[in-house]
Amino acid sequence: MPVNWRTIRQYLLTPAMAETSFATRGFQARDEASRERLESAGAHFLTGFGHAMGERGPAETTDRLETVERDMRGFAYEGAAMGFAILDGLTGGSRVARFLAGPADRHVYMVHVGMGWAMARLPRWRRRAVQPTDRLLGWLALDGYGFHQAYFHTARYVREHHRGHVGPWPGDPAGRWTGQVVDQGIGRALWFVAGADPDRVADTVDRFPAERREDLYSGTALAATYAGGAPREALLRLAELGAAYAPAMAQGSAFAAQARGRAGLTTEHTGVATEVFCGTPAAQAAKVTQTALDGLDHDGPVPAYLVWRQRIAEQFVTLGRC
Repeated sequence: MPVNWRTIRQYLLTPAMAETSFATRGFQARDEASRERLESAGAHFLTGFGHAMGERGPAETTDRLETVERDMRGFAYEGAAMGFAILDGLTGGSRVARFLAGPADRHVYMVHVGMGWAMARLPRWRRRAVQPTDRLLGWLALDGYGFHQAYFHTARYVREHHRGHVGPWPGDPAGRWTGQVVDQGIGRALWFVAGADPDRVADTVDRFPAERREDLYSGTALAATYAGGAPREALLRLAELGAAYAPAMAQGSAFAAQARGRAGLTTEHTGVATEVFCGTPAAQAAKVTQTALDGLDHDGPVPAYLVWRQRIAEQFVTLGRC
């Protein structure tokens, strides 16, 4: 019988599902429903990763990803992107580019985040091989990198407040701005680390240096909107506790609405969260992210991605939503 190297590769490189359990990670959830929801997001991420490792290429993998339940499909695409980026980093090739040339384009936000997970797993000298080329959305890889580090190295990145240094980035050769986007990813991970408990989230964020909290709260609201795991009253409590950073939380929530909307994966919870954080339905919150792109200068003194985030936050202030 011929050796199926893809099956071997899938077996050797795909982490065990237990790696996403709260018991393994040492996370505490606000209740069983929250734990099951957030663990399911991690499990579907690994499902997508496994498909990327085990299939012939992006086309075959996409067929499998489209069978994933709608609410969790974005996580599967994110995991597959990580898998393809790791393979590109280890063996060369253009799997991620071919992935994005197909239906994965609808999930372009999650694909770039998944590429950041791959950066965290690859040797430092191979990270440049998978660095995104998109001058705007490529910054989301830094978000993915921050999430990975806080999720898997919680003591160092969450309790000890380490941020790490990813080196020069397109549009930021001195690395002046990259830390802010890494913090957005750490903030997203905090929603999982704190088990969707708003008081635990706020207590954790407020232990960080003050200059980092805006990006952390932005990421937390993004995860609370995209991943879910808490009812309206818990989201309202988080908005209350993070009121000093309401514009940043609106921006993060709007990002999540746009990511789900572009992929056709908007859920009832998406709208509940944007009503809380943005003061608008999901579609309107997503639209704000689009209008904020108008006339965006990609060659200005501040990276366009950061200007984009700031415009979104300011727009919600102008609208009187926060």
